[in-house]
Amino acid sequence: MSSIRIAAFTSLIALGASCSSSTKADPPPPPSQTTVVLVHGAFADGSSWANVIPLLQAKGLHVVAVQNPLTSLSDDVQTTKRAIAGQSGPVVLVGHSWGGTVITEAGNDDKVKALVYVAAFAPSAGQSTADTSKDFPPPPGLATLKVDAFGFGSLPPETVRNHFAPDVSPDVANIIATTQGPIRVSAFEEKIHTPAWASKPNWYVVAANDHMIQPNQERAMAKTIHAQVTELASSHVAMVSHPQEVANVILAAADGID
Repeated sequence: MSSIRIAAFTSLIALGASCSSSTKADPPPPPSQTTVVLVHGAFADGSSWANVIPLLQAKGLHVVAVQNPLTSLSDDVQTTKRAIAGQSGPVVLVGHSWGGTVITEAGNDDKVKALVYVAAFAPSAGQSTADTSKDFPPPPGLATLKVDAFGFGSLPPETVRNHFAPDVSPDVANIIATTQGPIRVSAFEEKIHTPAWASKPNWYVVAANDHMIQPNQERAMAKTIHAQVTELASSHVAMVSHPQEVANVILAAADGID
């Protein structure tokens, strides 16, 4: 090989090495001692957090998505408490919709250092989920709730598309409708004993275009619990349609306890 070709070949190798080093991905952040425990709402399951989970993990947080049975408040609280008990470090407890009622009771665990409510119920002591809504007009998304012979409520597919998740693609709305978790409607009448938000820092994501909980009710609950509030132009499923914004709120809660 001539000296000219050798020089050119050497230059190409050097250029390739330079390009490789300049485009090399940043190393992942060190793992955090904090765990984010995600609690889904009614008519949903743990997969409702699918868009948020990788965003949290990319920041080094450990993440657990609870699969609640939706059979009663006490059953869901116990399921969530088991998830909390399995963590070795501090916990940020996050609840969506009905999951807000669950974390309000389950969040009294000493491991829980912060609460995040995402378009969620936040009852006070002695209140049920249904009690929190009595001063507000019925939301349009509940008008077509179907209750079966066993006392479990579910949403028709068209209600999911038009009211539960109107700001996601039709394919995603179909998956939400197909995988939804029916809830025993009597759970909405079970009362909170000791609200965790009364003694722990909390954050609230208000969904300004919510058809399942009145947005003004969300704003009122956020004010009652003295939450740090983020308002999004979102439907009820803010964690599906606005995952980065929701993840940012959770990360802020986690940063506050590190």
